[in-house]
Amino acid sequence: MLKKTLLSMVVATMAMTAEAQEAKDEIMSNIALSGSNYVAYRGPQKELTKAPKGYQPYYISHYGRHGSRYLIGDTDYDWPIQTLAKGDSLGKLTPLGQDVLRRLRLIREESRKRTGELSPLGAVQHRQIARRMYERFPEVFQGDVCIDAKSTVVIRCILSMENELQELIIKNPRLRITHDASEHDMYFMNQKDDRLYNMKMPRRAQMKYDEYKREHNDYKRVLLSLFSDADYATYDVDGERLVSLLFKQASNLQSTELRKSITLYDIFTADELYEFWQQANAWWYITYGPSPLSGGVQPFSQRNLLRNIIQQADSCLALEHPGATLRFGHETMVMPLTCLLDLNGYGRPIDDLSQVNASGWHNYDIFPMGANVQFIFFRNKKGGPVLVKVLLNEDEATLPLADQSMSPYYRWDDVRSYYLKKLDSYKE
Repeated sequence: MLKKTLLSMVVATMAMTAEAQEAKDEIMSNIALSGSNYVAYRGPQKELTKAPKGYQPYYISHYGRHGSRYLIGDTDYDWPIQTLAKGDSLGKLTPLGQDVLRRLRLIREESRKRTGELSPLGAVQHRQIARRMYERFPEVFQGDVCIDAKSTVVIRCILSMENELQELIIKNPRLRITHDASEHDMYFMNQKDDRLYNMKMPRRAQMKYDEYKREHNDYKRVLLSLFSDADYATYDVDGERLVSLLFKQASNLQSTELRKSITLYDIFTADELYEFWQQANAWWYITYGPSPLSGGVQPFSQRNLLRNIIQQADSCLALEHPGATLRFGHETMVMPLTCLLDLNGYGRPIDDLSQVNASGWHNYDIFPMGANVQFIFFRNKKGGPVLVKVLLNEDEATLPLADQSMSPYYRWDDVRSYYLKKLDSYKE
């Protein structure tokens, strides 16, 4: 018995080591993945599994994040420029520091009066998502079927919705489209929950995160590569904040047109980018994921959204040709929804922050710009249960149901029952 236990422990340790190495290898081969929620949408990475014999798709229910955007706050652009410009005026910058200042000014000029807005790449991403949705599941969009779309009231989400709808109407001009963006629907489109919000980072979680962050936050090499005076850089510059914002701008460049001509990744080593990603990965796990440090309840912030998905499906599946229900919002909905659904095991609790990455919880696979969750419903006109499969960023996901005999396809009645029971278990 002891030998079996030890063997299980060894196997589990080897598996976690492999997962951690996988994330590192992916980031080393594509450093843009270090950007967490700033990663530009990559599209599907795998082929779809053929539906069971006789089954065809006939309804889609979807929630998606807006596409690539500019940074949300002016301060994220202006403060690094002001900090480096002051150093430059005092003769404290290295040649690299001066060149980084030059690049930051170019980035600022491109983003001026566009902070938080959808970038041209963001529009392209949503047109491509809609095109693939149409081409992968053409039966859903045949004839004069109804497409009902809703967005949060934020302009980048509205424009993401409109770009998808424009692409669909090009594919089929007969589609009957309704689209809206109203505070009326925010209770499920972008639910506010003060209780859960205040539980995101309790004192113990903050202390654990601060400890973890110190282990993965060696910003000083970057700082000293920008300033020629080490004393000035150490005592007169908020170095941690400066390097953090430079990393944020480096990450978000992939979402702008300037990605074609400049980069900020060159001021970091690949190992530094990986360490910065690990910090962010742990932070997102605590604040929006199923972390025990925040009570394991943060995914329930999307309980109204999941109930809406189920209720809309119950209504639409009774129709002969129900079409699609599309919803457009933010990563702060897509991530907890993914965890609430426990897609691909992303809802599992992990006590030790050092094991989050090692357990295969990689945020860049969940919520890049343009991230989306699609429920694809299938029926067999000759009879049989309604089936559903869920796509996370257009790749088939596993659900946490006991019956995996048809995975990635599941009986809708089983899926519905499982998630309603889970939702009912949460006490407001």
